[in-house]
Amino acid sequence: MGVGLGSVLRATLGKLASSDPDEVSVSSITLFVTLLCICVVLGHLLEENRWINESVNALFIGLGTGTILLLATNGVSSRILEFNEELFFIYLLPPIIFNAGFQVKKKQFFRNFMTITLFGAVGTMISFCIISFGAKLLFDQLNLGYLELQDYLAIGAIFSATDSVCTLQVLNQDETPFLHSLVFGEGVVNDATSVVLFNAIQKFDLSEINSTMAFTFIGNFFYLFITSTLLGVLMGLLSAYIIRKLYFGRHSTDREVALMILMAYLSYIMAELFDLSGILTVFFCGIVMSHYTWHNVTESSRVTTKHAFATLSFIAETFIFLYVGMDALDLEKWKFASSSPVKSVGASAALFGLVVVGRAAFIFPLSFLFNFTKKSKSSKLNLKQQVTIWWAGLMRGAVSMALAYNQFAKSGHTKQPGNAIMITCTITVVLFTTVFGLLTKHFVRFMFPPSDHMNDTDLSEPSSPTSLSLPLLSNGEGSEVNGVERSVGRPCSLQMLLSAPTNTVHYYWRKFDDSFMRPVFGGRGFAEFVPGTPREDSDNQLV
Repeated sequence: MGVGLGSVLRATLGKLASSDPDEVSVSSITLFVTLLCICVVLGHLLEENRWINESVNALFIGLGTGTILLLATNGVSSRILEFNEELFFIYLLPPIIFNAGFQVKKKQFFRNFMTITLFGAVGTMISFCIISFGAKLLFDQLNLGYLELQDYLAIGAIFSATDSVCTLQVLNQDETPFLHSLVFGEGVVNDATSVVLFNAIQKFDLSEINSTMAFTFIGNFFYLFITSTLLGVLMGLLSAYIIRKLYFGRHSTDREVALMILMAYLSYIMAELFDLSGILTVFFCGIVMSHYTWHNVTESSRVTTKHAFATLSFIAETFIFLYVGMDALDLEKWKFASSSPVKSVGASAALFGLVVVGRAAFIFPLSFLFNFTKKSKSSKLNLKQQVTIWWAGLMRGAVSMALAYNQFAKSGHTKQPGNAIMITCTITVVLFTTVFGLLTKHFVRFMFPPSDHMNDTDLSEPSSPTSLSLPLLSNGEGSEVNGVERSVGRPCSLQMLLSAPTNTVHYYWRKFDDSFMRPVFGGRGFAEFVPGTPREDSDNQLV
């Protein structure tokens, strides 16, 4: 019986490690789907637990399953589940990022967009420089093996990427909307910036460094950022226009739901095809779809798409942490680390220290710069908020894992000691920071007791008149209630632009949106009623 079970587990283990989809058997798929079901059940049972969240739950289950499989096969198989970056970037990441854009409270996100961009783009560049140069200095002391300049720059990009998936788990959008929008928005821009940096490093010939390289690099970055965003917006508008003009809901709600899902995924694939940032593209596609496309479909399709996107995102998140947990027990990589444990532990500690220092090096100075531009005390980032933003962004996740495998594990190169140690260091930092993230919920509750949650909301909306709240920025809240539009007074253009530039931009955007965009692309209050479908009582019930 034991031999038979061991044979089944050994066969399952071998096929789980295969990257060829033709070799994935029913038994291996059954095993992983079973683990996903266990994660869902345990997540439900631990819902009220203050220490365990969904991501850590899945991570521990992955580690536990990997350990059991190793014991069942007597340690013969060294690969529990090989981390496949293509699987991560092409299939798992898009639904997570799209749902984040689709569900995000746009009022918070766009109100803090400049701050998000400041932290996510400029801050990532600062962290990238500190981690790259720090790793070069510290690793030379540890004598980790031959690492080239490209490897050190890649390390900077790898460990500058925060884990936006974990941020969704540890920060509550309803309790701390300002911090959630700022940290998560920064995480999305941060991940996109890190991936762009990493790809740029792979393309540049670093053997001949000259003065024009920095300008070329910066130009490429802005080109990728702008074009990726525009592609996402265009794909979202295209989906809204098609669904509005062709009235899919007259005959089949399935078709309009299918079209929304497929066009959302198409935006990401097109960005990858054109060597753009798929993360930014699919994120802004989600925002535009939630503002226009979602209001053009039938009520039943609104409920379906809302929960379908959330469910796909949840499954992908759980899969990723199971994936990381099981791959962390790949014995082949750890054999090289065990031969020099002092170097491995030293390198992991050095990288975590650089992550901490690198994040602090831009959060606090950029916060000071942000506060310097604000006149009102209520609109400034106080020290508690700065520390919370610094703390919440220390987690590293699957993006770091995928980039590390791309750089140090191509064609089985983990057999080189330097590459193997870098892979194990990445796994160690990811595991430690993810478990470390368990404290974030309690840290936020300590820094911002329940009585302060209202204050956090107030800080996210500094002295803004409610009459200037926009439909795009309010996610269906504030500007219209039950289809009745509130009147918006016209501000004094120059005075309002100088005293409250954000509100002025909102005002003119609303005029443009109501006059030109929504009559063409639909949206709240402009979507035509499809005969034979029930009318919705209030969009706020679905948002």
